[in-house]
Amino acid sequence: MFDDPVCILKIYRETISDGEGLRYSIYLAGCRHHCKGCHNPESWDPSAGKLLTEDYLDRIIQEINSDPLLDGITFSGGDPFYYPSSFQALLKIIKAATRMNIWCYTGYLYEELTAQDSLRPCLDYIDVVVDGRFEEENYSPSLAFRGSTNQRIVKTSKPPAD
Repeated sequence: MFDDPVCILKIYRETISDGEGLRYSIYLAGCRHHCKGCHNPESWDPSAGKLLTEDYLDRIIQEINSDPLLDGITFSGGDPFYYPSSFQALLKIIKAATRMNIWCYTGYLYEELTAQDSLRPCLDYIDVVVDGRFEEENYSPSLAFRGSTNQRIVKTSKPPAD
């Protein structure tokens, strides 16, 4: 189903912490950034968590589609871009099956995502990117949907995905 294994660390079925509105948040394993002060260092290991199988993905989609209160889906981690081709395949499936808006947290800057051929295709399915590595010295608990002041909330400008 995926070029590389995708492991899920945690799912929050209804949260208001990971983007606007009530969101279904999926935390993926694997991160190369290793930010000092990371709130989720166990996510650095790409094999941590539970392997995403076709059955598991079907259950996730069913949960999302059966919750009329949800406003969208958020991917976090780790860094969802750890295995970009697998992440793109996952995004495509989730977007087609749910038609919900998607937010994504990543340590990459938006400019890095658009500049790299391996990362850019994922943006076709993402509506909002929260970009930038967490910087402990710029931590601010009062920020909406971010951990440090260097991180940005970037609305992508793209046509809707198929």
